[in-house]
Amino acid sequence: MTDYLLRVAIKMAVTLFAIVTVTFVATRLSGNPIDTFLGEGLTDEGRDALIAYFQLDRSIWHQYVAYLRGVVSGEFGLSFIERRPVTQVVAARLWPSAQLLLASIGLTAAVSIPLGVLAALYRKSWIGSAVMVVAFSGYAVPNFVLAVVMILTFSYWLNWLPVVGNGTALHFIMPTIAMSGVLIAALTRFTRNAMLDVLGQDFIRTARAKGLPELAVVMRHGLGNAGVTVISVIGLQIASLAAAGSVVVETIFSWPGIGQLLVTAAIMRDYPVLQFGVIAVAVAVVLINAITDVAYALVDPRIRLARS
Repeated sequence: MTDYLLRVAIKMAVTLFAIVTVTFVATRLSGNPIDTFLGEGLTDEGRDALIAYFQLDRSIWHQYVAYLRGVVSGEFGLSFIERRPVTQVVAARLWPSAQLLLASIGLTAAVSIPLGVLAALYRKSWIGSAVMVVAFSGYAVPNFVLAVVMILTFSYWLNWLPVVGNGTALHFIMPTIAMSGVLIAALTRFTRNAMLDVLGQDFIRTARAKGLPELAVVMRHGLGNAGVTVISVIGLQIASLAAAGSVVVETIFSWPGIGQLLVTAAIMRDYPVLQFGVIAVAVAVVLINAITDVAYALVDPRIRLARS
């Protein structure tokens, strides 16, 4: 197990270094930030002082070395726009994004896993067909379309739910549903397919022949052995939401999260905020993937032994 964890750690380090480098190059290719954030009211001396302070007059290689030095030391500089440390700017947005992410994943797991099990158990009846119709419909509706439809229906016409911000529990309803729609459809299908594969195995027939209750057969032996597939899909979904899945939804609902922050930073060419925001999201995604890999090994030791 120690060798397996070491391999996971090395893979994380290489991935993060590549992301840090690509992020630096991509932000520099987006354009010159000087005219965007310095404004028109500065004197020539003040303009030159800010350019020198942010090292925008130095070569790209010098900026890259300083950028790597800041990443290693934990000093990521000041925001071009807000003139305060980017760690404070991003930290203020992490918890709202985490709240929306946890709510979406919780709703996805609570809805899709039972639906997937039902679709597998009643695959030859109308129940299984109805579940799959709902699942395939979820693929056909993008999250931004679902978000706009819900805003028009529940906020504009019915005036039931608020749209902007995250002040109350009611603010979570529409963004959570918008982010969970496609995820529920995907996890339902994967859970159904995994359960169908497991329920046809010999050990399931043996468990039923021993007289075990059907609930124990389905939940303990069936869903327990289908757990690797379910964990893998949930891990991928969490990673996709953390990476980019919340950007559109947060922008539509003006959610004060990191997704909306990255969009604003990209438009305004706020390099330090954009770089640190992308690095923070990348670290979250890499950690989620690492936890998923370790969960594989814990659920099914054959994975750990095979990779050894």
